[in-house]
Amino acid sequence: MGPGHISKRSTGLRIVSLAPSCTSILCALGAKRQLVAVTPWCADVCAVRNLPATGDCWRNSSIEKISRLRPTLIVGSVPFYPETVARILTIPAQFLALNPRSLADIESDIQTLARITNRLAHGRRVIIRMRREFARIRRLAPKFSRRPRIYSEAWPNPRISSPPWVAELIALCGGKMVVKAGSRVSDEEIALARPDIILLAWAATGNRGNVRKTLANAVWKDVPAIRRKGVFVIRDELLNTPGPPLVAGAREIQQILQQFARDTA
Repeated sequence: MGPGHISKRSTGLRIVSLAPSCTSILCALGAKRQLVAVTPWCADVCAVRNLPATGDCWRNSSIEKISRLRPTLIVGSVPFYPETVARILTIPAQFLALNPRSLADIESDIQTLARITNRLAHGRRVIIRMRREFARIRRLAPKFSRRPRIYSEAWPNPRISSPPWVAELIALCGGKMVVKAGSRVSDEEIALARPDIILLAWAATGNRGNVRKTLANAVWKDVPAIRRKGVFVIRDELLNTPGPPLVAGAREIQQILQQFARDTA
């Protein structure tokens, strides 16, 4: 679909957001009034509890409900389930599917949604604020003789490492992701990588990462992060929402690395 075409009638947009990241961006742009429905998880990142809740782009059983809301635009982001997307495409509305991998991609998504909603100036301000905060975090990053090795996890079974943009956040905070980001990894791979710190940001679980189970993993008994009990939970929405919430996620990583610097000084 063409974002430029949609922007010509942006004042009449009725948007259904199928991802917290999309909702967070739209709210940051000041386009909340154009939302007619969101996912149940969007309330974790924005004040949208007064809006109808639908499913997402994975397992969505709310297609009929979405259709009754007469949206003109449906926006979603990864992960996508092919059968769900096929059902979404039966609704007579345009569908924007976002697939960010990097912080640059996220900026591009902000610009796209700003253009669609006729809020380009707002989009520039959102991007400038995020860049300014990231730059401040980078300036305040502890100075290490060797960057701390970090494993950040998005899901425990099967074990999946956090998305690539999280690896970028870790780097700007002074650390280094020790496995390929956004990939399925094994216990053995992580043991060989010997992370100094393990972050648990399990998708759609809030702050319910299981530190005790992680520390008890026999394969990891010699991993530095396990030996020094350097396992931390970061709320899922702060690292897995590719939008403005990542600033708060970066601050959480920054605090953990600052504590690591003090502990190892």
